This record gives sequence, structure tokens and C-alpha cells, in this order.
Amino acid sequence: MSAENNQPDWDAIAEKFDLWLPHIAPVGASLIQALRAQAGDHIIDLASGTGEPALTLARQFNGAVTIVGVDAAEGMVRAAHNKVIQEKLSGIEFKKMPAETLTFGDNTFDKALCRFGVMLFEDPLKGLQEMRRVLKPGGRFALAVWSTPETMPTLCWSYKVFKDKVPEEQHPPIAKVTSMGGPDVLDDHLYRAGFTNFQVTKHIFNYDFKSFGDYWDTVEASDILKQQYDALDTKERESIRDEVGRFAKDFINNGRLIIPHEYLMATGTK
Repeated sequence: MSAENNQPDWDAIAEKFDLWLPHIAPVGASLIQALRAQAGDHIIDLASGTGEPALTLARQFNGAVTIVGVDAAEGMVRAAHNKVIQEKLSGIEFKKMPAETLTFGDNTFDKALCRFGVMLFEDPLKGLQEMRRVLKPGGRFALAVWSTPETMPTLCWSYKVFKDKVPEEQHPPIAKVTSMGGPDVLDDHLYRAGFTNFQVTKHIFNYDFKSFGDYWDTVEASDILKQQYDALDTKERESIRDEVGRFAKDFINNGRLIIPHEYLMATGTK
């Protein structure tokens, strides 16, 4: 496994990933606003993880739209499906399906969503081509990807702390996660996928934690860095928190840890 593709085990950490949902919720809200969904729309959410932003959209429309969320990780799909059952939501379902091999017919959906998924696809170009294929002519899409490494502080901190402690193939996957954030990279992929009517814009949102301790508890409880931790001995593990804390101190304001992150949003039509 290359360091670039050394992602967390999404299937194994699915239930724990929900710990991050409140912190990235502003991105989903922006995507939903940009999508301009209407009653009667048939919508696909690609790489929907444990169900967002598809679930929020379903709650807003209360059965007036139909939504299909797809994800390549069985654990993510299972977690999303359980929420549908628990909340007794209508008009929404989730399927295990890689974005690169959608089983839906051409021109099926009115709208398409994808929050922080494209850059993690096995083949981002193929995934975007599939998204375009299943959209109806004139169908609208809204997607978000992480921007450049320097605008994603939390992942930068993890990379810097672990890079000299674990083998390269176990480094945090900063190259993969930010692979679509460089100048014109997302634009180029969209053009190559066949899209011609779109725009890409930069946006900033904050991770907002009550304290550094609150942030670190979330990191540990979510197992987002489990691969890296498992590669360390006990003494090295104990030093990680303090090293990350030294990076984080510049973002503490009146005790709260507020960390700005940048992402790119692409919106357009087929």
C-alpha cells in the first residue's frame, strides 16, 4: 500500500466517524443550498459515508424528494441505513456501491451531491464520469473536496508528528486527501469527465472545539489515526498528544480550539 492511498479503514470505523459529523456539517449545509433541490427531485449522494448530507436533505424535504446514497464501505452504508430506520425517514435509501461503477441507468437523477468523497475515490475521474452519466441533461451537481495541505491544519499536524515515527506506507494520507485541491486540478477533472458548465470556489469553515482536550478526545475516539497509533510503542504513543498540542496552541482563543479549514466547492450542470 502506498502512503498516498493509506486511508483509514472506513468500514471498521464507520460508527465512530459520526463523531466528526457536527464539525463538517457546515460544508453539507453549503452543498445543500447550492444544489437547489426541489420537490419531486431524484437525488444521488455519492460516497455518503454514514449518511450525510443525504439524511439532512431527506429531513428537510420530508418525503418530497427521493434520495439514494451510495458508498463503497459496507460499514458506512449499514450505519446510514440504521439512521433511516431509527428516524423513520421516507424517500431515502443507501446502497453499497463504488462511485466508479454505479449500477443506475443513464440520465436517472435530477441532482447529485458529494461531500469530501471525490478525492478519496479509487479513480476520481471515473467517479466524476459516472456522476455525469447518471445525471439527467440539465441536472445539477454540488460537490466539495479538501483544498491544499497547508489549508488543512489538523491533517498537517498529524502528518508532521507521525512522518518520522512510522514507515512511509503508514504516513497519514495527506497527499490523497488533498489531491484535488491544487490549482486547476478539480477543474481539469470536471472538464475531462465531460462537464462544461460549472464553477469552482474556495470556502473556509472552522473546526470548533471546547478545548484542545475535547479535540484530542475526538481524534482518539474516532480511530481516524488507528493505523498510525498501532505502529507505535507505548512511549511513542504518549508523546503524540503533546506534539500535536504544540501545533494547536496557536489556534486556542479563550480556551476554545478554533481551526480554519479550506475546501473547494464545485457546482454546475450536465
